[in-house]
Amino acid sequence: MADAHDDPTGNETIAATPSEATARFVIETGMAARIARLVEPVIEGLGYRLVRVAVTGREGQILQIMAERPDGSMVIEDCETISRQVSPLLDANDPISGAYRLEVSSPGIDRPLVRPSDFETWAGYEARVEMREPVAGRKRFRGIVDGYENGEARLIVELDDVGRQVIGLAVAGIAEAKLMLTDELVRESLRRAKAAGRAHGDGAEIDEDEIEVADGMPDEAPVRSSGGGKTNDGKA
Repeated sequence: MADAHDDPTGNETIAATPSEATARFVIETGMAARIARLVEPVIEGLGYRLVRVAVTGREGQILQIMAERPDGSMVIEDCETISRQVSPLLDANDPISGAYRLEVSSPGIDRPLVRPSDFETWAGYEARVEMREPVAGRKRFRGIVDGYENGEARLIVELDDVGRQVIGLAVAGIAEAKLMLTDELVRESLRRAKAAGRAHGDGAEIDEDEIEVADGMPDEAPVRSSGGGKTNDGKA
């Protein structure tokens, strides 16, 4: 059960337990959900966290699995490790009929926010949140991430009638949440990647002062490993 304490306003604040904070609240549907249930235990057993599973392409020809280390970092070797382990599992269970290509990637810079802890980790950066059902007459919100508490993702938004406000959006009702690509986010992501690389002993040196963000920067994860999907003849 979550821990409770009183905040300075006298309202009871419920803090998420560690398991609640790291449990995904954005859940796939259909074929992607079946695949997520299949691969998530394997990914966790390897010491990583599943971020998202997506089946894309005109006929579902691409299976994308996003994952990360618990500290949010991910390098190409991590993607290759996951790909090698989940490929035989997918081939054995055959969740996708026909040929497809498996892509294992990091969440990318403008990453999805799929856990309560993500709203703590990325507090201070801009995000877009879409709800399953309208909240106060609207389903889409954009603002600055302000953490998580009492089962709600907090967002600083500009409202036409009242101006700048902090709102709470129930994570159970979030259909999709994603960071917005900004100069500040790119620099912070690179700084964190550099620090994580030093901690894991696999980081390349990055000079953040030389990084510039161009308009139209591709919305794509920077670390990716392809392979493992069935070919037309059904062989891995």
